[in-house]
Amino acid sequence: MRRVRRLTRLLALTLLLLSAGASADAQKRQRAGTADAEFGPNVRAYLGYLRNEQEVVDDRASRREIDRRYYLHNLNRINALRQMALRIAHESGNDYLPELEAVSLGEFGQLFEEPLPEVSELEPGLLLDYKFRFLATILSRGEKFYLFARLDPYEQAEMRKQGGVRQQPNGHAATAPAAGADSTVRPRRVSSP
Repeated sequence: MRRVRRLTRLLALTLLLLSAGASADAQKRQRAGTADAEFGPNVRAYLGYLRNEQEVVDDRASRREIDRRYYLHNLNRINALRQMALRIAHESGNDYLPELEAVSLGEFGQLFEEPLPEVSELEPGLLLDYKFRFLATILSRGEKFYLFARLDPYEQAEMRKQGGVRQQPNGHAATAPAAGADSTVRPRRVSSP
């Protein structure tokens, strides 16, 4: 009889802990959903992707698969990407985000071939290799990241076709001619139903 009571209490305690955990998780999801409610489905999906990336990094750190320095570097990168995504979404009012890349100074080789672009020459809107547009430098918890928007193939072809695009001396940068339009905001794509 005692054994049955103990098992019943243990089962009740386990169910109570599981329901408390599920409730906390549901509240966390609801808070994240209400914070993203002001954005369209594309921006919300990207912010969800960043949350999932952070969970993966947290999980790998909890399993001691990665060291602390690598863990903090990736958290800072995710934070920088989140800041830029929110900035673009707020400034443009558009439910479109370009493919974003955030690299530290030591990681420039992952995006560019030699010779690497000079950091002192980077200005917002600057085109690099007809593949990337420099957006901004973001300081995330003391670590500096350089954020770029990857141009899609259609944008790359259009930039190459424009006669006013000129190459900078370092071979990476190109500046688009001033056309009176903001070059950091891309027009919405129109699709037929």
